[in-house]
Amino acid sequence: MSSTAQQLPIHHERKPQPFKRHHNASYYVHRVTDSLTTRISKVICGIFLTLLFIVGVAAFITWLSLRPHRPRIHVVDFSIPGLDQPTGFENAEIIFNVTARNSNQAIGYFYDSVEAFVYYRNQAIGSTRLVDSFYQEPKNTTIFYRVLSGATLNMNSDRWMAFRNDRALGTVIFRLDVTAMIRFKVSTWDSKRHRMHSSCDIGVATDGSILPTYKNKRCPVYFT
Repeated sequence: MSSTAQQLPIHHERKPQPFKRHHNASYYVHRVTDSLTTRISKVICGIFLTLLFIVGVAAFITWLSLRPHRPRIHVVDFSIPGLDQPTGFENAEIIFNVTARNSNQAIGYFYDSVEAFVYYRNQAIGSTRLVDSFYQEPKNTTIFYRVLSGATLNMNSDRWMAFRNDRALGTVIFRLDVTAMIRFKVSTWDSKRHRMHSSCDIGVATDGSILPTYKNKRCPVYFT
């Protein structure tokens, strides 16, 4: 083939042009409306979350400042004089001293129907009402002193003999329960009434006096 052969022209294919869609005015109005709705929703959610955060922080700070505590019940003293007497049950007495402490900084307690019960081997042997009602201010301690005897004691010769048998072993274990209806007061706000229970095991020596390890013992407190 001759070098002088005629060269054929090269043809380039044209790329298809993108199709331009033309929207009417209602389409653009709808897009703008959707955009505004989305922005407003984001603003509202942001404000709500901010307020929720502020309320949470305020509640946490308030809780820290109040630092609520349950009442603290302590058995200061407990004794059964005459435990070493063979027929002491005829003139038996149970003497106890209990304190209720409000250790809160700004929370007061309303007490109603405060009662004490003494148990031996899970059987009630005496009970008494400590007080009908009273208000205990913050950082305050109330003392309850009672003597159970006569009609307030469920005592007989068999039970007294059981006391004496335990006494021969060196220790007689009793249980003192304190119950009350209680409301909490913060400034001008009062809570609903809750049933408070406090229970303490108490050991007395051969002479009927409380053992040193049980003296001033703090009793567990729970609500129902």
